[in-house]
Amino acid sequence: MAYFTASTDTAETNKRFAESLELDYPILSDPDKKTAEAYGVVTAERQLPFRWTFYIGKDGKILAIDKSVKTGSHGEDVAAKLKALGVEAAH
Repeated sequence: MAYFTASTDTAETNKRFAESLELDYPILSDPDKKTAEAYGVVTAERQLPFRWTFYIGKDGKILAIDKSVKTGSHGEDVAAKLKALGVEAAH
């Protein structure tokens, strides 16, 4: 299993942010917003990305999308969703 976040900020901005929080996962940068647009998190009407979580299978297909991300409980929410999707816990 792999996890990461994606942002429309520059790589430099994301690096500083990740270091400030001592993150143990990467932040991918999409400053031209092409990937964000392809996933629908940025639209012509909304240039500030939605905070959605995409669950993507090993085959590259989207298994689920959480469009109601709550930062206070997101870790537990992700763990529950992965279990519901049948994704084995890392050992």
